[in-house]
Amino acid sequence: MISFLVFVAVYGIWKTRGKKDLNGYILANRSISWYTITLSIMATQASAITFLSGPGQAYVDGMRFVQIYLGLPIAMVIISIIAVPAFHKLKVFTAYEFLEKRFDLKNRTLGSILFLIQRGLACGFTILAPSLIISVLLGWDIHLTVFMIGGIVILYTAIGGTDAVYKTHLLQMGIITVGMGAAFFMIFRLLPPDISFLDAIQVAGKTGKLNVITSAFNLKESYSIWSGLIAGTFLALSYFGTDQSQVQRYLSGRSIAQSRFGLLANGVLKIPMQFAIFFTGAMIFVLFQFVTPPIFFNSVETANIKNSSYSQAYQELETKHELIHKEKQTHIRDMLTAIESHADSDLDHATQMLQKSRSSESKIRDEATALIKKANPNADTNDINYIFLSFVINFLPVGLVGLILAAILSASMSSSSAELNALASVTVVDIYKRVFKKKASDHHYLIASKLATVFWGIYAISFALFANRLGSLIEAVNILGSLFYGTILGIFIIAFCFKNIGGNATFIAALIAELTVLACYFFTEIHYLWFNVIGCIVLIALAHLMNPFFVIINKNRA
Repeated sequence: MISFLVFVAVYGIWKTRGKKDLNGYILANRSISWYTITLSIMATQASAITFLSGPGQAYVDGMRFVQIYLGLPIAMVIISIIAVPAFHKLKVFTAYEFLEKRFDLKNRTLGSILFLIQRGLACGFTILAPSLIISVLLGWDIHLTVFMIGGIVILYTAIGGTDAVYKTHLLQMGIITVGMGAAFFMIFRLLPPDISFLDAIQVAGKTGKLNVITSAFNLKESYSIWSGLIAGTFLALSYFGTDQSQVQRYLSGRSIAQSRFGLLANGVLKIPMQFAIFFTGAMIFVLFQFVTPPIFFNSVETANIKNSSYSQAYQELETKHELIHKEKQTHIRDMLTAIESHADSDLDHATQMLQKSRSSESKIRDEATALIKKANPNADTNDINYIFLSFVINFLPVGLVGLILAAILSASMSSSSAELNALASVTVVDIYKRVFKKKASDHHYLIASKLATVFWGIYAISFALFANRLGSLIEAVNILGSLFYGTILGIFIIAFCFKNIGGNATFIAALIAELTVLACYFFTEIHYLWFNVIGCIVLIALAHLMNPFFVIINKNRA
């Protein structure tokens, strides 16, 4: 793994050495082909958060999270029709340049600042995820591993720029594909000989892990087909249409057609990819019905309590857990036998008994978690992000462990490098160059971009040091984005579609919309996905209401 980390950094630096101007550093001289754009978009989005937390999310909550991606193909078509030609025609370096051309400087600055705040924090999550891996594997302090991973990404991103991101993405996506495929294959090799693939599907279905589509319409409901198709479309429109970490991928395309093909291919491939990742988590759940899982998946915290004064109490819980797990296996086999013989009454009985065993198992796990917290009040008691990691380390052959962990590290470095590069681009082009130093040489701005990359890397590392207690990383990063994406999307929709709305009305409406979203987050139970819809619609409605007043004011001034 150490060799791999060093190789990726050296490879990215060597392949992209000698970038001498801003166009080459930020947009790779607009020379990227569609398939590279597709792979880079997927690699940027599919960070270690996806590969660590995705299977864990499915293990705990089933596959319904996949519904969040249902709106993605719709968003890709809309962006390809509206945003791509507009951005290419204006030859902008960032998406927010377009806002000044359409409105004014304050809207450009607002869009840039909203992006910088949320994407800088999100980058902290993508650095944290692989740091957890190294911490668990080597027993190192999490703070040390955060600095190590973050430092490597800062190094090759600062030196090579966007082209370094592309060069390493191609390599990293290949490793990711092979590694995850190998993990999925090994799950079925590890199942008992009498448990077939169909049996595994039956177990996952009966235990609620294959709940891919849920139809309830409720603003408080976590994930459903409606939140996926409606709110998911708004989320994808904002992420791929206004977030510089994604926009920069297709701004680098050699033509409008190449950028469009790259986006549309991502729309086609992304849902199957996410389905496979979450399905892997569901199958790991099935495997752990026949192989006793640990009570708590974070091995670092487990080791700590076993070395504490609560060791005996924890071991007693482990013994109870193992006994209940054996009961559970009996009920699962009874359930499969009833399914095969079409004995409905026996199936109902076995299912009820299985549910009781799972409930008892859950209570023991809660007791173990409370004991860990009692032994160490500062312990991280949310282990959802450790489930897939625990499976990889404890159940796969040594060589395959290295490959899969290299794949996860690849994903993290891919995403983090793209995010840092986008943050640097916006900082220099939209803030520094536009507001503070308007006329300087390309070399000056190139150096500024490298320094901005280092700054945002340190910012992300700082947040990563405190982000380990926020639960499922894949949910946390989407919650963070949803707090800002609705407002940013609303600004861009007005810019593209409502030519009669001016900059003043848009700016004031954006501030109110952002406050509305934050109020919904802190004071309501509305699910975070709907924040993307609320922020966007509130902004557009308010801008239409306020615009006539600003028109009158401007006429009076004239």
